[in-house]
Amino acid sequence: MDTSFIFYLIAGLLVLVGIAGVVLPALPGVPLVFAGLLLAAWVDGFAHVGWVALVVLGVLTILSIVVDVASSALGAKGLGASRLAMAGALLGSLLGLLFLPWGVLIGPFVGALAGEYLHSRRLGLATKVGLATFLGLVIAVALKLGLVMAMLGIFALAWWL
Repeated sequence: MDTSFIFYLIAGLLVLVGIAGVVLPALPGVPLVFAGLLLAAWVDGFAHVGWVALVVLGVLTILSIVVDVASSALGAKGLGASRLAMAGALLGSLLGLLFLPWGVLIGPFVGALAGEYLHSRRLGLATKVGLATFLGLVIAVALKLGLVMAMLGIFALAWWL
């Protein structure tokens, strides 16, 4: 019995769940997409998608992780937030993981707001910093969606060329 169909099905599911994970913060989206594409290339014996394309896909995956980690802090820093606000955004992101899925969205906002408020004692500024952090997350999701589309395009080109 040829099991390649089952592996291609699993690869496709990994890619679909990964795409959903880019938008839903509870899942490691881009790494799942990479795992699905790697599995599809492996099932084919790497005949269509070689190591060069896979290395590029791996680099894009690592880039997406960097974007994910830095997005909250950079969003806050863009508004001139204090170091305490950036630390709060990072801590809020980590604590937010405990309260999936909403905690990942709300945690960085609350952490940055609390950190900036502790630093400046100005609620208006702290709220702006919290919102900038949230905007950084939204931009990160958009960037990761772009990376996933690029990964799918690179994989498709490697497969058919």
